[in-house]
Order: sequence, then C-alpha cells, then structure tokens
Amino acid sequence: MSRARVLHAALALLCAAAMLSTSAQPEAGTFTTVDVFVVSDTPVAAWQVELTERRGAMQIVGIERGDDSTFRDPPFYDRVALERSTTDRIVLASFSLSDAAQLPRGKVRVARVHVRATGSAQPDYEARLVAVGTADGRPIDAQLSLEMQPER
Repeated sequence: MSRARVLHAALALLCAAAMLSTSAQPEAGTFTTVDVFVVSDTPVAAWQVELTERRGAMQIVGIERGDDSTFRDPPFYDRVALERSTTDRIVLASFSLSDAAQLPRGKVRVARVHVRATGSAQPDYEARLVAVGTADGRPIDAQLSLEMQPER
C-alpha cells in the first residue's frame, strides 16, 4: 500500500471518528421541574391540566404524581407526546376513588413534570385547568398554579 493511500485512509478514519463523537454529544439544555398545583376549597376527586411551553422548546423527561396519597399513581398522559424529542404541549389527568372525606383540598401539588428546556431562552410555561371535579362527578371551581425549580 502506498504511503498516500495509508494517509488518506487514516484521515478518513479520523474524520469519521470526529463526526461520530460530535453526533453523540447531547444537545445543551436546562433541566427543571414544573410543579402543578390545584387550589380548591372543595375536595378534589378528578382533574385535567394542559401544560404548554409557548416557544415549543421543551422535552418532557419524566412525570411524577403529586403530594397527596389519594392520587397514588402518576397522572395519565399521552405517551406518544412524551416520546417525541420536543413538544409544546402535554395533557395530564388523574382521579381518585377515595371517599370525599379523604380527598385533598386547599393548595395541592397534583403532579411534577421533569423538563429539559431546549434553546437559550428561559422556558415560558403556561397551564390551563381543563376540568376539576368532586367524588360525585360535579365540576368545581378551582385555580391552577405552577412552580418551577431547577433540577439538582
């Protein structure tokens, strides 16, 4: 093999290795949690919330249940939306079959969403309370609030 061919092959291997190592690097992003709170004086048995990031620059990396033990499992959500690399919207919902006396009231964290924000700007989250109801299925008045915390 000629010296030129050996150098050419070595250069090609170096370029391929550089491309592979560059493509394997994760895209920069900021990890945060978004705590979702429902606030109601009436015991809450069911809720549905739509969470959006106005610039469409979030990747949801996990969803946890809230603080109250009556909602034992993480909220329901569209798994396809979670599997997308980025999304600007996800709908979360949960319900409890507990007795009304055991249901939470006041300010209750109903979910924690782990998010990787892509891009350089601060995330701009917005949430909408789609539905909230009592143990007997009646809609109730409630407010919604979000609290963001950086991941540690």
